[in-house]
Amino acid sequence: MKSVTKFFILAALLAQASAFGQKSVTDQKLVWYGYVLNMRLNKQWYLQTEAEERHFMNPVVQHQVLVRTHLHRSLGNSGWETSAGMCLFLQNPNKPGETAGLTIPELRPHVEFSNKQTFPRFTLDHRYKAEARFFHNTNASRTELEDGFAFGNFRLRYRLQATIPIVKIDDKRSIKVKVSDEILVNAGTKIVTNMFDQNRIYCGAGIDLLPNLTFEAGYLNWFQQTATGSFFNRHILRFTLVHKINLQKQKSE
Repeated sequence: MKSVTKFFILAALLAQASAFGQKSVTDQKLVWYGYVLNMRLNKQWYLQTEAEERHFMNPVVQHQVLVRTHLHRSLGNSGWETSAGMCLFLQNPNKPGETAGLTIPELRPHVEFSNKQTFPRFTLDHRYKAEARFFHNTNASRTELEDGFAFGNFRLRYRLQATIPIVKIDDKRSIKVKVSDEILVNAGTKIVTNMFDQNRIYCGAGIDLLPNLTFEAGYLNWFQQTATGSFFNRHILRFTLVHKINLQKQKSE
């Protein structure tokens, strides 16, 4: 896993270093609203479902919508877990006001492995994810959808995330700071110029409103290379509500 991590970091550094010499960098401002439902089935298994709305700020135009469901299984007491799932992703034009305003659905099955390391004052999470991207077919001018989906490419992701409790409200609630960096790399025969897909740097804070309900707000910098070699530098305000339900506890009661 250490060699995989080094590969992701090297790819991101090389891509972003080359971007400094590029003139075609588009800055954008967006807002993301998300809801995460985490359902604990038993000690080893839990099901997580996410829904997120993403829109530009000026003008206020929808950019993306996604719904993702994945089933997780812990791997003993090692801190490792694995999961598999599917995402339905609706993509609108990357630039608000583009004439081809078609919403294109995408299906993304994925598998992932993650590891959590606990330290006295913080926790560190490593997440390794592989996605397959299937895009809805369109006509040549991308103005109308046609039947079926076609495979586009694979995407490999690595995220390093630190969670730091800063205020203890009571025995079951606290305020935490979260800092992360995620690197995404494309793979496949159709990938020519953008093997590096994007880098996401995030910093936010979460407060436990209830023992099973957390509200989180933060800033995300999304730096992405397109298939034509240009770049997007996106500044994103992100708001997320995380809801946990322990079905194992309800069954025992």
